[in-house]
Amino acid sequence: MSSSPKVLFGFHAVGVRIKTAPQSVFEVFFDVSRRDARMRQFTDRAREAGIRLIESDGLRLAKMCGSHGHQGVVARVDAVPQVRSLDELLEQLEAHGTQAPLLLVLDSVTDPHNLGACLRVADGAGAHAVIAPKDHAAGINATVAKVASGAAEIMPYFMVTNLARTLTELKERNIWCIGTSDDAEKTIYDVDLKGPVALVLGAEGEGMRQLTRKTCDELVSIPMRGAVESLNVSVASGVCLYEALRQRSLRPAQAPV
Repeated sequence: MSSSPKVLFGFHAVGVRIKTAPQSVFEVFFDVSRRDARMRQFTDRAREAGIRLIESDGLRLAKMCGSHGHQGVVARVDAVPQVRSLDELLEQLEAHGTQAPLLLVLDSVTDPHNLGACLRVADGAGAHAVIAPKDHAAGINATVAKVASGAAEIMPYFMVTNLARTLTELKERNIWCIGTSDDAEKTIYDVDLKGPVALVLGAEGEGMRQLTRKTCDELVSIPMRGAVESLNVSVASGVCLYEALRQRSLRPAQAPV
């Protein structure tokens, strides 16, 4: 499993870390030239959490994080202990028995902006983990953490050696693997997502690799009514995950009295 980056930047990413694991934040550098309400509120929260604040400037912050999108905030952090493996996570879910696993599987998603957005939507929809192959995927870095707006800190992200084998192992645990494909006859709204489910999405354009596609239990499409043929993978992830959330939020029908 990927560890946290040593540098976080942006209000959301740093703010979530301060909120969830303040002991892991060594220090926060902030642009002293920013005197707006958002920066004042942020620094006040950091001081309340006992975080060391260091005055800086935009150029230094950009050099620290390798991006000009830092919003005036950069933090040096330690890794936050998380679940060590996918097996450990699934065993915990099975032991508690309160929630059916909901997993997002990304095949060949190499753009860190897309990964960050997928992690954010996965956290928002209540997914338990995001899974990707080691050789055909973006890893967690500062850009991913910035785009994820804090989700990279709390959403388990497992990079596996062999994605098809991992899908097979999920199926052995009775987790239904549902892949997305433009040519599938069923839509995401035609399948039952209330049980243990892994939703498998490929990169925009190319989609899933052939072996990944063959390993899925079934394929579904997302209805497209306009001129464009497909959605960005993070948007598609949101459509699928929130349909699962919608189904899982429905109360079972009561038997007639």
